[in-house]
Amino acid sequence: MTYLQFHTRLRWSIPVSLAFACAIAAADDSPPPVKVDWTDPSAFAEVRQNACRNRVKPEEWLGELARHMQRRAGKVIAAGQHLDVTLTDIRRAGACEPWRGPQWDDVRVVKEIYSPRIDLRYTLTTADGKLVRSGEATLRDAAFISRATATRDDDPLRYEKRMLDDWLRREFTPG
Repeated sequence: MTYLQFHTRLRWSIPVSLAFACAIAAADDSPPPVKVDWTDPSAFAEVRQNACRNRVKPEEWLGELARHMQRRAGKVIAAGQHLDVTLTDIRRAGACEPWRGPQWDDVRVVKEIYSPRIDLRYTLTTADGKLVRSGEATLRDAAFISRATATRDDDPLRYEKRMLDDWLRREFTPG
């Protein structure tokens, strides 16, 4: 085989392989194993009770929590199962304390009295849609400050992510 023949085969094999892989992926129209959504964020305790001047949009931290839960839940549910989770209320760890003065209007102060809380509904089904389990959960962590977190210390959602991780392990890990 000459260099030109080899180069021509190589040049065509990559696009053909990519096209084939895309066709297979498009043919798989099964839903993702974990779906996370939420109810109206304006009704969440975090939004109603937030005294911070420049608030982070709820969709930003809700999206981050949803992505975290999808990654982690995908590892603990059994193959072929589907988990649908709806976050119904959230109160993040910490709070703004406006009485500290204007320079503190954007600072989230984390103290034991501002513990995180997450309320959710979930449904776990098999690949053919049969119900395995469903329910509601109320996640609380009164000792959130004294426990170590597996995420970075600068992650503003580290306490909420740890609560979700704990719940997933308790609820869906076999044995």
